[in-house]
Amino acid sequence: MPPQQGALRRLRTREQFQALLSDRPVARTEHFALHRLSLQPAAEGHDGTRQAVFRTPAAPWVGAMVPKRWARRAVTRNVIRRQIFAVSESLQPPLPAAAHLVRLRTAFAPKRFPSASSVTLKTAVRAELTALFAQQESGRA
Repeated sequence: MPPQQGALRRLRTREQFQALLSDRPVARTEHFALHRLSLQPAAEGHDGTRQAVFRTPAAPWVGAMVPKRWARRAVTRNVIRRQIFAVSESLQPPLPAAAHLVRLRTAFAPKRFPSASSVTLKTAVRAELTALFAQQESGRA
């Protein structure tokens, strides 16, 4: 069954991730960076080759990049990834029709978050992601 119109689509291919990582982040927090690629045909002088890797340009795309370098345990990586998708789906107003990639850029302190999947870690991640998306909307980097 195809996704509904306006529903978030997830980044899947290497080319999609590389298209987003070729530009600087549009927003940053202590632990995360947000990359965005407009999918409009006349997007700031882009030639459209990067946008071509997205089959449905009229919908928002979201990807999560949580490297093992910054989250050693798979449980932690999965918790962070799930929080990224949950926050991006619950945003009001919803994300614009563009490709978004949230990248973990530093580790969460193991001394502060000793459990790999704690409520404290989930709350901290969710709060920081909300701030990251709010920063992107206001245009600050």
